[in-house]
Amino acid sequence: MGRMTRRVFTAAAAGALTAAALEPTAARAEAESHRKREFRGMWAATVANIDWPSRPGLAPDRQRAELLALYRAALDRRLNAVLLQIRPTADAFWPSRHEPWSEYLTGTQGRDPGWDPLAFAVREAHHHGLQLHGWFNPYRVANHTDPSRLAPGHPVRRHPDWAVPYGGKLYYNPGLPEVRHFVEDAMLDAVRRYDLDGVHFDDYFYPYPVAGQEFADAEAYRRHGRGFPGRAAWRRDNIDRLVHEMHRRIKALKPEVRFGVSPFAVWRNRTTDPRGSNTRAGVQTYDDLYADTRGWVRKGWIDYIVPQIYWHIGNAAADYAVLVPWWARTVRGTGVQLYIGEALYRQGAAGQPAPWQDPAELSRHLTLDRRHREVSGNVYFSATQVVTDPVGAMARVVRDHYPHRARPPR
Repeated sequence: MGRMTRRVFTAAAAGALTAAALEPTAARAEAESHRKREFRGMWAATVANIDWPSRPGLAPDRQRAELLALYRAALDRRLNAVLLQIRPTADAFWPSRHEPWSEYLTGTQGRDPGWDPLAFAVREAHHHGLQLHGWFNPYRVANHTDPSRLAPGHPVRRHPDWAVPYGGKLYYNPGLPEVRHFVEDAMLDAVRRYDLDGVHFDDYFYPYPVAGQEFADAEAYRRHGRGFPGRAAWRRDNIDRLVHEMHRRIKALKPEVRFGVSPFAVWRNRTTDPRGSNTRAGVQTYDDLYADTRGWVRKGWIDYIVPQIYWHIGNAAADYAVLVPWWARTVRGTGVQLYIGEALYRQGAAGQPAPWQDPAELSRHLTLDRRHREVSGNVYFSATQVVTDPVGAMARVVRDHYPHRARPPR
């Protein structure tokens, strides 16, 4: 997601609405004041210490203070949910029975930080009136390819055949049934032991493609791919099984816990599939990440979806004003709630195109969203920008669209 964990890919399709047409009117702002239920979330990334803790090795009191500061910022912006990354790289922000303590807490993977960050995070979120969704990355093991750097006793140290190096990183192999069952158990450990409001997956399933490299799962395909027309169909089935099984197992444990995914926003381009969006994105989740995000919605395997529509209105290859109505049509009649993932980190950032230099761009996004009744909220990447708001874009969103606090949807 974002700078470290979310990728930005070149994309393009003609803008459907002008920026001027999307400026909020007084009547529309008044209508917003009556929205009583709306998901208003922020992602808090822990991988590479993007948002929290600010660096590894801080004293527990400092880590707790930093997390509370993020919660206060969320409340100040009238948000009502935090999606906290608690399993960024096959490690844990709680005393997991399956994987080691995260290196992003202490600087050394496997070292006990001396407190239970997840217990504190859940308790304080609820005390402050915030939902806490546990954000898990299912298959990423490390941001390097050296298993010897993993903590002693790490699952990959015990089962080296479970891991695949690719693009300078290490991944669990999604094609091994024993791996799928293990990562489900590792994530469900947190669901079972903590009062989470939701389980959240980001956009990484099979890794984003790296030019000139092949994900080395030929042996797993030979052993488990019988009956599939090709490796792509088999890979999609592996991810389908993960999502379907997680949904079923979460509901069996705690029916009230909601399960959501925040995928790269382009399922397929229309030129690839007539059911796809009128985009020309360089990556398609169905074909490149083997994630049938549209299918999961239509089959009801998730409770909510947060497509990362990280482009501006009028983007030449993947227009925000094209993708929002496509996703609205996709969820229509399914019961799956739609929230839009917003690239707050791009507002005012060096090198971003002109629309992102305008502090009103995100506010225009929400104005457009209000035209689609299926859109039930927005989530902002990431917590650091919610706090610092370098060009005032978040303050503009609050002023134009969040005149009052709102409860999350049921």
